[in-house]
Amino acid sequence: EPPEIFKKPYQGMGGESGGVIGMLEVIQSDFARLETETKAAESQAQAVYDKFTEDSSVDKAAKQKDVEYKSNKKESESEELLEMKADLESTQKELDAALRYYEKLKPSCVDAGVSYEERVARRKEEIESLQEALRILNGEDIA
Repeated sequence: EPPEIFKKPYQGMGGESGGVIGMLEVIQSDFARLETETKAAESQAQAVYDKFTEDSSVDKAAKQKDVEYKSNKKESESEELLEMKADLESTQKELDAALRYYEKLKPSCVDAGVSYEERVARRKEEIESLQEALRILNGEDIA
């Protein structure tokens, strides 16, 4: 005697699943859904890529202009630096010459061995002798 499970004869899945056609319909609907999702994701990725490339090209152009500007600025400042170095060198030569001349004049201008009183006395004698010479030239009597 058959077990109790098999009291009815097997009739297959019949109307429940729809068979092969039902399975094909499920596959088709899955494929359509997957295709729609893929197209949406691809268009979104393309939009992101387009925006990125546009931003990158704008950024690249700005950086190239910046490089041009800074290169020109560097070149002009290098020329200016060379001019300033030449000016500094000539000014330094002038200063050195002036300092040498000052050192030559210094002993005759600054006589550290003579006091103020001695210099006043010398000047007084010099003035008196000049006045005497003037009287002689004027024909005055030297008495």
